Amino acid sequence: MRVIVVGAGVLGTLHAWQAVQRGHEVVHLEREEAARGASVRNFGLVWVGGRAEGPELEAALRARELWERIGQEVPALGFRACGSLTAVTTEAELAVARAAAERPDAARRGYTLLTPEEVRALNPALRGSALRGGLFCERDAALEPRPAQRALQEALRERAPGRYTFLGGREVRDLPPGATAAVRDDRGDLHEGDAVVLCTGAWLGGLVGALLPEQPVRRVRLQMMQTEPLEERLTTAVADADSFRYYPAYGGAALDALAAAQPQSPVAAEHRMQLLMVQRADGSLTIGDTHEYETPFGFDVDERPYRQLTAVAERLLGRALPPVRRRWAGVYAQCTEPGRVVLRQPVPERTSAWLVTGPGGRGMTCAPAIAERTADELGW
Repeated sequence: MRVIVVGAGVLGTLHAWQAVQRGHEVVHLEREEAARGASVRNFGLVWVGGRAEGPELEAALRARELWERIGQEVPALGFRACGSLTAVTTEAELAVARAAAERPDAARRGYTLLTPEEVRALNPALRGSALRGGLFCERDAALEPRPAQRALQEALRERAPGRYTFLGGREVRDLPPGATAAVRDDRGDLHEGDAVVLCTGAWLGGLVGALLPEQPVRRVRLQMMQTEPLEERLTTAVADADSFRYYPAYGGAALDALAAAQPQSPVAAEHRMQLLMVQRADGSLTIGDTHEYETPFGFDVDERPYRQLTAVAERLLGRALPPVRRRWAGVYAQCTEPGRVVLRQPVPERTSAWLVTGPGGRGMTCAPAIAERTADELGW
């Protein structure tokens, strides 16, 4: 087959990867010269532990297997099976961690409840005096989000010469109706094939909005930052207990008790915050994040969440953070239909054309499994 993939973020790139791996030819279009959206503005986390029971967890577990396999083939991804550690500092937070570790599927998720001494033995950089313990999830992993898409695309060019063509700086303007799967770009070039997959991320207006005006997808904005290198190693990804409030796996009586006894700080509540912290290959720390749902989004970033994140991170590390190197905001698309990992639907009146979008914060985690499922459903 000849597959036309539109969008070079992690979701589009993994669809191209699946198609090439199955022996097909791919023409890959991206409206920027390279991906600039949420796929490069995230933690690079493969986050299994907090996923909702059912399709979301199944997708995350399958994606974790696929990422490890792909990471072995493409070392430039920087894949590492580091696990994650959610640090707790109060008895109410510890109760949520204990309830998670007692779930029937705790072993499948890789949960282990740790004492303060075990937390420091696993991740010696966590020297905060307030630690009461932690929830370790050994199934979680990390990779390098900024170079990931380009590394995968370069691997496709090298391993499938003549079967993978990347065209950056090409915005798709039309999907001509009819019996042929095709797209026309802003240069007037027509790209024909046997299937079209639109992985356009948070770009939900324009052509995508005209083709599919009633999408059960919303846009979500986040703020993050990156420090200069930390001179010691974080052996795991790190989260604070506010992540319990955000990820569905932790729901239950213990979480309800935490919410009642220990409300979030006003800044954290206003910005729907959690601390996630991942060390990059160069030693720097990626730290976030916030969640904003009301549009139109601001064009600037707010300093108050950064101060809050800094305070929480320094409390867990027991030391000052390195200077901040950069701050940024990003926007991703999130499917709003309960139980759906991603929106995957045909484009009306277009033969073999599909829109795949809206994985939300699961995009980096689940992209390989989402692409595999698309390829299976479309019979590639």
